[in-house]
Amino acid sequence: MPRVKGGTVTRQRRKKVLKLAKGYYGSKHTLFKTAKQQVMKSYMYAYRDRRQTKRNFRKLWITRINAAARINGLSYSKLIHGLKLAEIDMNRKMLAELAVNDAASFAAIADQAKAALNN
Repeated sequence: MPRVKGGTVTRQRRKKVLKLAKGYYGSKHTLFKTAKQQVMKSYMYAYRDRRQTKRNFRKLWITRINAAARINGLSYSKLIHGLKLAEIDMNRKMLAELAVNDAASFAAIADQAKAALNN
């Protein structure tokens, strides 16, 4: 009985990895072993960064809201607390959007939060 060499299967598997490693620097896009290691590492980075992107955007929104809140005489935490007391349920993404693009409506919301804090 002849031995099974599995040439086409092995070649296809290696080509798949090398195609994923296209554009990597040095031997990482030519040698199978280093390419496989780098592709695995890249998958790990991609998995991690899909979560980090969400964190980074939240940080950005909070920074923008804080800047706009301070223009209106409030700190970020006081603004958020005032909004809770005023029962204004708006997420940080939308608040940041208003802070950047529509200062007048953000000021109106900030005034409502101030009024709720004072009562």
